[in-house]
Amino acid sequence: MHISLRSSWIVGLMLLSLVIGGLFFYAPGAPDSADARSASPPALPAAVSDTATFAGGCFWCMEPPYDAVEGVAATVSGFSGGTEVDPSYREVARGNTSHTEVVQVLYDSTQVSYERLLRIYWHNVDPFDGSGQFCDRGSQYRPAIFSHNARQHRLALQSRAQVAGQFDQEIAVDVVPFDAFYAAEQYHQNYYTKNPRRYKNYREGCGRDARLQDIWGAAAGTDAPLPSPQ
Repeated sequence: MHISLRSSWIVGLMLLSLVIGGLFFYAPGAPDSADARSASPPALPAAVSDTATFAGGCFWCMEPPYDAVEGVAATVSGFSGGTEVDPSYREVARGNTSHTEVVQVLYDSTQVSYERLLRIYWHNVDPFDGSGQFCDRGSQYRPAIFSHNARQHRLALQSRAQVAGQFDQEIAVDVVPFDAFYAAEQYHQNYYTKNPRRYKNYREGCGRDARLQDIWGAAAGTDAPLPSPQ
């Protein structure tokens, strides 16, 4: 009887470990529920007058470079580029929609220019990989710049030409007109501040910074100037 109870206890402990391990692996902190998806973007100061939308793979990793910039009021992780209305993270991540992960940057154009945001964008992506970014594969991680108006579109195309002038490889980043944006669940917003250890492990495991260094050298992750088109 003693052996049977001990065995049952061990089996129960193993099952509990598997359940906890599975939750740790899948869920970054909250379920994919209607309540988790009901959060609105943060309220912004009246001075904020502009919005930029960038796709650079995992949206967790695209928030920190912009949050550090004076004049950026907020970054919001979400989805753009598809036809489905209000998709969930699970739907997008599984490739069940035509959306890609994006970060929407809400900023005051009197303090920070769109050109600077573009420089930061390029130095935080692999411009040659149109089928995903780093370890994240599939069209749901494709890179793109979504222009909100004619001026943004012109400047984005100009910046792409500058980047193309640096390399012999074809640039795979599309510049497309912005259509719609859907915010991701609340637990994804500012994930790097809520779960710094998990974020660091993911980023390192994905090889993001190593690849950025290979492409951009000292300019990786920065707003260093882009060269003029040849």
